[in-house]
This record gives sequence, C-alpha cells and structure tokens, in this order.
Amino acid sequence: MKKIGILFGMENTFPPALVEKINSMKVEGVEAEFVKVGGIRMDEPRKYAVIIDRISQDIEFYRAYLKNAALHGTIVVNNPFWWTADDKFFNYALAHKMGVAIPPTVILPHNKHPEGTTDQSMRNLIFPLNWQELFDYVGFPAFLKPYSGGGWKHVYKVHSPEEFFQHYNQTGRLCMTLQHGVEFDEYYRCYVVGQEKVHIMKYDPKAPHHERYVKGNPAPSTQALKERMEKDALALCRALGYDLNTVEFAVEGGVPYAIDFLNPAPDAEITSVGQENFDWIVNAVAEMAVKMALSGESVVKELRWAGFLAGGKPARKGEPEWVAARKRKPGK
Repeated sequence: MKKIGILFGMENTFPPALVEKINSMKVEGVEAEFVKVGGIRMDEPRKYAVIIDRISQDIEFYRAYLKNAALHGTIVVNNPFWWTADDKFFNYALAHKMGVAIPPTVILPHNKHPEGTTDQSMRNLIFPLNWQELFDYVGFPAFLKPYSGGGWKHVYKVHSPEEFFQHYNQTGRLCMTLQHGVEFDEYYRCYVVGQEKVHIMKYDPKAPHHERYVKGNPAPSTQALKERMEKDALALCRALGYDLNTVEFAVEGGVPYAIDFLNPAPDAEITSVGQENFDWIVNAVAEMAVKMALSGESVVKELRWAGFLAGGKPARKGEPEWVAARKRKPGK
C-alpha cells in the first residue's frame, strides 16, 4: 500500500478534505491519512510514498523529519531542502533574470546587529550607506518588507525617505527589502499545482483577511493578461521546483508584476479562500499526490541545488537552468 501523509497544524478544513478526496478516488494501492510522528531515528524506514507538508515552515522538528523522509525516498511537497534555503530576494533576482516583470528591489542590512554580533562583525559593510542611490533606484512609493516571511507581517508602505527611516528603525534584527510600490488596478493570487495547473483568483490585499478573495472570482480584464500570468506563474514554479505554491501579481498598466511567490504552504482554508477556490485546490492537490504516489520516481537521485532550481529537470549542456525552465511548456 502506498500511503499519502498530510502533515499540518492549525488548519481545520483543507487537511481532512484532502484525505477524504484522495480516499474517495479509490485508486488501487493508494490511501491517505494524517501523519503521525514521534522521535525519529536516522535510519527511519520509509512509511509514506508522499507527504504534503503544511506546517514545517514553523516547526524545525517537522522540517528535520521531512528531510530525513526525503533522504529515504519519500516525495515531500514542497521539497524541504530547497524552500528552507530559498528567500524572497533571491526569488526576485531570479525572476528578473528570467524576464518576469519585477518591481525594482534592493536588500538592506539589518537595522540592528544580529544577535551575537557587534560592529566588528560588520567590517565589510559600507557605512554610511548611499541611501539616496537606493531610493533613486527603487522610487517611491515603496514597500519595506522582510526578505523572507509571509502573512503580510512587518510590511510597510512608505512614500518618502522620512517614512522609510521611521519604519526601518523599528525593524530591529529583521533583514528587509525595499521594493517599488506598484500602484495596481488589479491584483491576483494564483494557485500553482504540480508545475502544471494554474488557478487564478481575484484578490484584494487591502481588505480584511477573510474578505481578500473577491467573491465571484471575476476573470482577468483581458485574455492576454490571463495568459501572461499563467505563463509566468508556471515558469517561476518550474524554475524554483515548487509543486504547490501561490504566485501573486499586482497589475499596473496591463503589466502583471510578480510580487510574492515564496509560499510553500499557501492558504487553503475554506473560511478564507471560499468554496469555489477550496474545491479547486483540494481536487488539484489530491490528483497530484496520487500521481506522485503511483509514479515510483526516486527523489534521492538528484539532491543538488541545480536540480531544485529547475524543478528537478536538468538544462542542456551549457544552458543556464533558468533558461531551460523558461522554455518548458505546461504539462512537460
């Protein structure tokens, strides 16, 4: 029997619905259940063919467990090795290199020295920074936000150097980025599953959390915009190797700027995403997990960063991984 395990935390609707959906498919030799885990031996035998991870971003014990499970042949969604090393600034730099529209972005030194360091630890840092040069590159308005994180925590919109320093001086030891603020007239969050399927959702980041997914899910304003978002969302997730992700686009002047695409456990609760979006993500993840369980593909054959950066698919000799990812077509 090939088991699919769901590892989760405070979610109440998505995990049980996913287990129910997989088991209702009645695929011979495949069943789903909630993961149960205790102390883990380094030679722990494989119990699951696939694990859908919804919580290890918050709990290091689970992350270590999943890395060990992957080492012994379990397919983990998302790959715990890669997303642990990934960050939003790298995402932006890679996406820009790929030709995806990204607002000008810079990464900034910590406002306060990281714990256990002093000014002697920062001898390579230019001081004072040429702030005006950075402001001229990014432009105002801009968003000051952590280089790695989620949930719109510690995100500030600033309109001037004075506002910037007011908030930057409160960020403490957080490592922050400053990104040009797109004055969007449309905003979308896209589910991307299995590096093949895209579901576009109209989203309002300015609304209260439980009202951000726009009711009725209006379609993008043009077919060209829809196709561009689908293409860019797939290209990003294939290049970074994510099998389950959300990609957010802020649309200004018809151009979809990729704002956020590091979401290894994207929101899937019915209370926030709504029934239609919930049904789509449950069905898509269930189908992906079953397909993975049946594939029998070894996940330990390529534990290298280059493989993760291209969705596990190598580029041709002499071709950068991001170029290969950009050329791949949906479903390939």
